[in-house]
Amino acid sequence: MTLEEKVAQLQSVPPRWMDVEDESEMTAKAQLLDEDGNINSDNAADLLEDGIGHFTRLGGGGSLAPQEAADVTEALQEHLIEETRLGIPAIPHEECLSGYMGPKGTTYPQGMGIASTWDPDAVEEMSTQIREQLRAIGAHHALSPLFDVARDPRWGRTEETFGEDPYLVAKMGSAFVDGLQGDDPEEGISATLKHFAAHAVCEGGKNRSTVQLGERELREVHLFPFEAAVQETDADSVMNAYHDIDGVPCTSDEWLLTDVLRGEWGFDGNVVSDYFSVRLLKDEHQVAPTIYDAAIQAVEAGLDVELPQIKAYQHLVEAVENGDVAEETIDTAARRVLKQKIEKGLLEDPGVDPDRVEEAFGPEKNREYARKLARESVTLLKNDDDLLPLEGEESVAVLGPKADAPSGQLGDYAYAAHYPEAEVNREIVTPLDAMQDRLGDDVEYVEGCTTTGPDTDEIDAAVDAAAEADVAVAFVGTRSAIALSDDDEGIEQVPDLPTSGEGADVTDLELPGVQQELVEAVNDTDTPLVVVQVSGKAHSIEWIDQHVPAVLHAWLPGEEGGNGIADVLLGEHNPSGRLPISVPKDVGQLPVYYSRRPNSRNERHVYVDEDPLYSFGHGLSYTDFEYSDVSLASEEVPTTGTIEASVTVENTGDVAGHEVVQVYTHQRWPSQARPVQELRAFERVHLEPGESATVTAEISATQLAFHDHDMNLVVEPGEYELRVGSSAADIEAAADFEVVGDTRKLARSSRAYFSETDVE
Repeated sequence: MTLEEKVAQLQSVPPRWMDVEDESEMTAKAQLLDEDGNINSDNAADLLEDGIGHFTRLGGGGSLAPQEAADVTEALQEHLIEETRLGIPAIPHEECLSGYMGPKGTTYPQGMGIASTWDPDAVEEMSTQIREQLRAIGAHHALSPLFDVARDPRWGRTEETFGEDPYLVAKMGSAFVDGLQGDDPEEGISATLKHFAAHAVCEGGKNRSTVQLGERELREVHLFPFEAAVQETDADSVMNAYHDIDGVPCTSDEWLLTDVLRGEWGFDGNVVSDYFSVRLLKDEHQVAPTIYDAAIQAVEAGLDVELPQIKAYQHLVEAVENGDVAEETIDTAARRVLKQKIEKGLLEDPGVDPDRVEEAFGPEKNREYARKLARESVTLLKNDDDLLPLEGEESVAVLGPKADAPSGQLGDYAYAAHYPEAEVNREIVTPLDAMQDRLGDDVEYVEGCTTTGPDTDEIDAAVDAAAEADVAVAFVGTRSAIALSDDDEGIEQVPDLPTSGEGADVTDLELPGVQQELVEAVNDTDTPLVVVQVSGKAHSIEWIDQHVPAVLHAWLPGEEGGNGIADVLLGEHNPSGRLPISVPKDVGQLPVYYSRRPNSRNERHVYVDEDPLYSFGHGLSYTDFEYSDVSLASEEVPTTGTIEASVTVENTGDVAGHEVVQVYTHQRWPSQARPVQELRAFERVHLEPGESATVTAEISATQLAFHDHDMNLVVEPGEYELRVGSSAADIEAAADFEVVGDTRKLARSSRAYFSETDVE
């Protein structure tokens, strides 16, 4: 391969240029597709002269219908095979956080909702369905899922994550990877673990801002899910994060991208850049004086492929010729890209089969499963006097800005939310649609107010509708999208401003706009009120918790969200969601994650105590569950052994339901300050009325390991407590055990990441 051909493998071309600093660059970097989605053959010949590593989102970014996306991908692959010297096809990649982010892609619940199911098997089935749609359009690589551990809900991208706990994030994320990649590399979609690393704890909850972490917390909390996925799933790809950690940008962090990822963990896939992050070494971090220098810093750190378009890495040819980069560095990166192409079978067959499109994208395809996930993600936070489920015979006032907002049911990386101006080719069922479908004329709808903005004119009408109804249901929350308004002037007046999603970070966690006023006004009537939050983040709703009898969090439930919510409200599904994140009483209480160290967990503010409003793992049911005492196979466990614990759970209520059995450990008198408790295992169990089941968890002693004073990974002997409960705050049973023997120093390869659970 020539130097130019090797460097081309480290770059990507989008259907249309996404980032143009001036008009001359637009001229130099002409578009691959025209406005009608047709290939510009002259531009293709120019852009692809030496081959290319990736195609950037031909279907989603090109807004192409699935059949068009498949046809365009096939044509471009044929061009590479027939019109370039080496004939090497590209790796087409797409986004799919909550489903394929393109026309007609099924939209499932956003990450936080999926995490609320606490069901890794369900996640794997979802991503298997996503894989089928991506493969049908010719894609081979997905920029999903997130392994960020979210502990500051001010951060707009919290909604995309699997929550605040590293074990839960690792389990759910690894299941997503398994479904995407499948068992056959040639039929699978390469998954991308992102954002490496600690992207969810940027200063002030602001996207891309600096991260201040010690190495111990970085490794034990924020690197753990990535490490687990690398070891347990053989993931193909990792994406760097935008921010810096203690002054070192992740994009150019050789310790992170090479020493830890490859040296310690043995990762042998490729590292792709978050979009434009190489350029941001110059423009944002200001550690590179030119784009030329930014490219050198990134590739030498171990970043293989620059996405989404030809930008910085085109200068690597010159950098090698000038002696500023060793050609061996380029060879190593190109070899990794070619290895992926070989493993995917691309060099033999680019794998585009347009005949698969109709089967993968039928109008009802995957809808029932999307509905299943939506209803299983709905989390019942409060239900005084068993107000829910509704009998189905009441007159219902359906209120609030989230009741009839189709794109308002979607996360920021759903196609309709990401591209609000685009034509939506999938039906999105709103809560109002679903309630009217079931209850007909018994439903009276008044919006009451907008998501954001100061207008209160419709609140009186909402109050009147509530007063005339048997029950009122207020659907409140946030709009999710990719970024804030382009114009900050008069931002308070915007009626539907995104306050969740990438770039939509906030300084408080109250309901936006005048939604709180709407809730309070409706609650002043004599009509019982149910508040349903349709939002990707945790909100500080202490007033609502104190005054409103029933509260649910439906997250961002996807295209079948309305049906999923109605299934729960009307008792067709017993709510089974459990919180993957702690909910603060007030933004000033942050952080409130359950696994803080004792001095942080036990200290309080003057007016607010240390407890969250709702704890990690919390979620109510329409039935009741009772736990037996914990039984341990042995009360002494060597540092090389396994803790085996069993507990029996019985459904003592009148309806069938799911309980999520959660297992935590607490270490007494450790050699350094440790979290007050940590999640070690969980199991979702379905029980009929009167039915019981015994859940057994086998936890390796190596899962108790932490980093000692010298940053060695060790299992420490001593006294421990195993706790079993329905949330981090609701411990139903506990048992003491002792780890015996000498302190054991672990190699990474000898560590267990996940427990084994069994239900009998």
